[in-house]
Amino acid sequence: MPIEQALALEEAIDRETARLREISEQAAAIKPAPDKWSKKEELGHLIDSATNNHVRFVRAATESEFRGLGYQQNEWVRLHGYHEMAWADIIDFWRRYNDFLVGLVKRIPENRLETLCVVGDSAPVTLKFLIEDYVLHMQHHLDHILEREKMTVYPGAALGV
Repeated sequence: MPIEQALALEEAIDRETARLREISEQAAAIKPAPDKWSKKEELGHLIDSATNNHVRFVRAATESEFRGLGYQQNEWVRLHGYHEMAWADIIDFWRRYNDFLVGLVKRIPENRLETLCVVGDSAPVTLKFLIEDYVLHMQHHLDHILEREKMTVYPGAALGV
């Protein structure tokens, strides 16, 4: 079972939840530009990412391979209305959903980590790569939300996954 990947996700959730709660409702709602996400919307994007990756992880763990579409992230964020939601509610939902994914990842059999996964028009990757990339993608956005000088780089950024 991919304990290492599950622990990395769990540690990120535990480490960053308290830091997210330090951001005020007002600060979380600021849009740096009309076409840029507020902190609420960016954390909402991570909920949408969790949703999409949840399906990818389960299907790759239960089928011979996974082939699926990417998603229109800006449209998802807009349609979900994260900007109008309470910051604390977004944090709680993000936390609960990712805690759920930790349990899922812990139960994926080790031999399923090499399952072929194709997202949209991207090159094939393994389920292990998708899980690791999910954690790095999440940390990248958390670094941005928390205004860190050094931001996590994630390999899937070039793949659009």
